Formats: sequence, structure tokens, C-alpha cells
Amino acid sequence: MGTGESKPRGCGIDEESIQDFERQLKDNLYRIWNRMSSGSYLPPPVRTVAIPKAGGGERKLGIPTVADRVAQMVVKRQLEPKLEPLFHPTATGIGPSNPPTRRWAKPDKDAGGMTGFWIWTSKASSTTSPTT
Repeated sequence: MGTGESKPRGCGIDEESIQDFERQLKDNLYRIWNRMSSGSYLPPPVRTVAIPKAGGGERKLGIPTVADRVAQMVVKRQLEPKLEPLFHPTATGIGPSNPPTRRWAKPDKDAGGMTGFWIWTSKASSTTSPTT
């Protein structure tokens, strides 16, 4: 990049755009596949950008490389359908605007003799409190 030019939006530390990645798509996808399938894939560092907050200050935003975004999506698409059914139906993401709540849950009849267990959830649950 020449003097005065800014980095394209969405580029990671390698400054490779989606268009750059697509120019050598076959080679780039092969490289990701080869590293992931051999267990040698390591994500590169992210580019950090400061984003101003409405109330003042700033927060840091990490921007991964295009190749790492592709690798993350591959993993998400493969694992999510297999892992999602394992979570409790009322379990959701927990964060500052969605604080955790402790709930008592009773497992299905086929749960191997368990009578109930505590879960952390951020949604109101239809489960009942433990009885003694």
C-alpha cells in the first residue's frame, strides 16, 4: 500500500482481502484443509482495531485473516450440528446483557438414575426447584 492509503476493511494482519484470497482459492483452501486435517493448523494473530464506545472510551476488536475466518466457519459447520443437541434446551449465550440464572433441571427418564441437577441459563426455564 502506498502512502496515505488505508487498509481495506475486514483485512487481518496479512492485509489479504477476500478478493485476494479468491484469486488463489484452490491453493488457499488446500492449504487450510491440509493443516487442519494434519492437526498442524494454528490461527495467526488477529489485527486489533479500537472501536469508540457511545459512552466514551473504546473497545478492542480483533480482526482475523480471511483464511482463519474460512477455517472457523468450516469448524462451526461441522461441529455445531453435532454439539447443539447436547445442550439443555433453555441454555443460551451468557453475557453482560444476558446474566446467568441458576435453575434446577430434571433429566429425562433414561438419564441413568439422576434425580436432577443445577444448570446455569440466561432464560427463564420451565424446570422446577428441587424438593427434599
